[in-house]
Amino acid sequence: MAILKAFKGIRPPAEIAKDLASRPYDVLNSEEAREEAKGNPCSLLHIIKPEIDLPADIDVHAQPVYDKAKENFELFRKNGWLIPDSKDNLYIYAQTMHGKTQYGIVGCAGVADYLNGIIKKHELTRKDKEEDRMKHVRITNANMEPVFFTYPAVKEIDDIVSGFVKINTPVYDFTSADGIGHHFWVIKDEAIIRTITGLFAKIPATYVADGHHRTAAAALVGNEKKNNNPTHKGTEEYNYFLAVHFPDNQLTIIDYNRVVKDLNGLSKEQLLEKLGKVFTILEKGKEIYKPERLHNFSLYIDGSWYSLSAKPGTYNDSDPIGVLDVTILSKLVLDEILDIKDLRTSNRIDFVGGIRGLGELKKRVDSGEMKAAFALYPVSMKQLIDIADSGNIMPPKTTWFEPKLRSGLVVHSLE
Repeated sequence: MAILKAFKGIRPPAEIAKDLASRPYDVLNSEEAREEAKGNPCSLLHIIKPEIDLPADIDVHAQPVYDKAKENFELFRKNGWLIPDSKDNLYIYAQTMHGKTQYGIVGCAGVADYLNGIIKKHELTRKDKEEDRMKHVRITNANMEPVFFTYPAVKEIDDIVSGFVKINTPVYDFTSADGIGHHFWVIKDEAIIRTITGLFAKIPATYVADGHHRTAAAALVGNEKKNNNPTHKGTEEYNYFLAVHFPDNQLTIIDYNRVVKDLNGLSKEQLLEKLGKVFTILEKGKEIYKPERLHNFSLYIDGSWYSLSAKPGTYNDSDPIGVLDVTILSKLVLDEILDIKDLRTSNRIDFVGGIRGLGELKKRVDSGEMKAAFALYPVSMKQLIDIADSGNIMPPKTTWFEPKLRSGLVVHSLE
């Protein structure tokens, strides 16, 4: 059953929370981070992207970069930009986008839960990315950024959260530059904390929604510390890591689309002919066409949009992986027609998160950078959970969650 643990959060004073909070480390490159943190010495980017305080040509995986992360974390604490709470608390982190608010419980997840499969994942991780975040956790001795978890909604937990936020003022409440509202409460009441953690203890599994590499890194470092501690008791903070847990019925997965650089030697007419063998094709003209249901795709090529509906018998609805539209597109189009075999390594394909809109697909094709674009219907939360429960892994670039968590509203120390 799932572990949720209260902890002594390390947090910014309310007056600098908006300036300190940043986008996650993996959604912007070093140049973007340097620009975003310009003139803002208390941006968390100085800790999670510390290369921005070093020469621009430095290798981001060089030891001085990690050393700078530690130095800047110590500076933030010395300057009073990150201050530890006096007792173990739980926290509520809510985000508002397009008028819809989702409420997550911030608490520590268990390293043992990850190693034992109670925390379930749906993506593969890369060792180089794991090791990068492991070095960062080791040197700062902290989880600087939360991971994004989901769990099967529990009405009693929902009621506690909604009741709490109605009668308590958030300690942070601001809108970030991207228009997302961020709202943060501290739960200090021991009885409420016991009730919530007790209800979590009845949940059979939680799921990584976003942040697979940070999750793996946090758990692996925690396990390292356990193995290296001859007096290990099991209650040490390194046995836990920082996560925001959202109920599955509040989350939205948006589309994750594909653009391809060439047609594998085919003309547009030859491509449409081959597609017609496995899809029902309807030309939609110049107006952007968005997929309307599962197994329905959009194709944009040569200034026109097309609806592609997979024909019965071309997919397997009883297979949790085979039923996915990313699987259908990868097999029937990218592999068998365009000869793009490995989505992780091919330089003939790129991926565009649906947050950018289908206009971004049109733009990249019209510019001549790409030859064609394919838009997909979003994966459902049920599909994600079914795949994680079955022990399967989704194909690359399948899920895109919005809004992204802001980093820096609370930090978890492993000490």
